[in-house]
Amino acid sequence: MDNNHVWLALGLTVLAGLSSGLGGLFTYVFRKTNAKLLSVSLGFSAGVMIYVSFVEIFFQSRQLLLANLGQTLGSWVNILAFFGGIFLIALIDNLIPSYGNPHESHKIEEIALDNCDIKNDSSLLRTGLFTALAIAIHNFPEGMATFVSTLQDPSLGIAIAIAIAIHNIPEGISVAIPVYCATGSRSQGVGLAFISGIAEPVGAIIAYVLLLPILNDVVFGVLFAAVAGIMVFISLDELLPTAREYGEHHLSIYGLILGMIIMAVSLQLFI
Repeated sequence: MDNNHVWLALGLTVLAGLSSGLGGLFTYVFRKTNAKLLSVSLGFSAGVMIYVSFVEIFFQSRQLLLANLGQTLGSWVNILAFFGGIFLIALIDNLIPSYGNPHESHKIEEIALDNCDIKNDSSLLRTGLFTALAIAIHNFPEGMATFVSTLQDPSLGIAIAIAIAIHNIPEGISVAIPVYCATGSRSQGVGLAFISGIAEPVGAIIAYVLLLPILNDVVFGVLFAAVAGIMVFISLDELLPTAREYGEHHLSIYGLILGMIIMAVSLQLFI
């Protein structure tokens, strides 16, 4: 395994995780959340994830599995791993209360700074803490997805890391604002948002330690299909519904199409 790819993979997961903290910094920069920009950005991220999942990652998984397991077994393992990824992230969602779940869509009023009345509110602080914990849990498989994809194909890993980073920004906002409104401390909100993002590289390190001894083409094929399933579920269950809550329906779809176009051109030119 190329050590340069390992360091790149770890670096990309760190950057993707830190984007949660970047979302927290919005409490310093903006007095009001830009709903239309968030809507387009989330739609863009969904477009990148959906396109790259079906066109590139799932296809690569199928090729690897068919070449090593044969037509029949390889096809079934490919399908089962894809839906296994979906069921894994769905299970995580169902184990987390909806009020603290970043994969549940939230109205723009819930993350608007101009609606924030500073007060010592323990329930509001608890909401921020639960949200941070939920995001950290979700970041484990996302970190693994970025890491494994980069090991196999650095260009693909970069694209996935960018998409995940974009969708981590509003998650950081959803952590920082309840904490800020409850305590009056922007630094506490930003700090907690950064901490929630640390799970991204932690997930990558765990993937590296656990998978390094057994990594081969079959394992890569299974992981790729599972990663595709995870990203499709996140896009359909979280990104698009949330994008529609933040802005007009058409804005999220325009962002979706733009993300697909840019991903298609990038795959054609660089991969």
